[in-house]
Amino acid sequence: MTALLELVGLGRHFAGIAAVDGVNMAVAPGTIHALIGPNGAGKTTLFDLVSGVTAAGSGRIRFDGADITKLPAHRRARRGIARTFQNLRIFGEMAVLENVLTGLHGTLGASVAGILAGSGRARQEEREAVVRARAALAIVGLEARAEARAGALAYGEKRRLEIARAIAAAPRLLLLDEPAAGSNPAETEALAALIRRIREAGTTVLLVEHHMGFVMNLSDRVTVLNFGRPIFDGTPEAARSAPAVIEAYLGARVAARLAQRDVVAS
Repeated sequence: MTALLELVGLGRHFAGIAAVDGVNMAVAPGTIHALIGPNGAGKTTLFDLVSGVTAAGSGRIRFDGADITKLPAHRRARRGIARTFQNLRIFGEMAVLENVLTGLHGTLGASVAGILAGSGRARQEEREAVVRARAALAIVGLEARAEARAGALAYGEKRRLEIARAIAAAPRLLLLDEPAAGSNPAETEALAALIRRIREAGTTVLLVEHHMGFVMNLSDRVTVLNFGRPIFDGTPEAARSAPAVIEAYLGARVAARLAQRDVVAS
């Protein structure tokens, strides 16, 4: 199956340090693909490169077969790439519905002059945008809070609001950066169900997450980064016992002890 997202030798250095170093990775359409690794492994930087927030220093990014390496972020968004951020980026003084509408502005076709003049096309697009925004809120369970001030939402609700804003434009690829951060067990379970519904609706999901139980139970495939380089790519089941993954998270000594224990037990 042709990859929806393909990274070829992707790299980025900051002050001579490789944050992302020669990453080759493919994300298949219709999957939930997790990107994990220790703190500082380069996961969020890789998201920044894919979404266009940061320019790649080397390598290529292909989306649905087209090279998007040089495209600015807004043009990648129009092609169908949306994302959330590790640190919440909502407009606290705006209404919940207005926050979601900001995620749709790049999809509107009316000219600035038409918007200012209140043309028929602009008014029609505005009505359609509101319908789409309310539909996105319904998907994440926030339709009843549409008119509430976004800053008054609980933390978990703010996380879902970010997801609603990202999916309002019906992206083909959704990048979720630590969506379960700060969530309690009930919220984490509900979030997993939400992500599955998003995938079932036709959106491919690439997520960064530190909650290993969440990742292993949700993902179809896992890529592990360490010091900016991929050290594992495969199924969640295989990742659990991969020596390179164990070493990256627990250190070489612990990994060696675990391996020795397995040898003795066998």
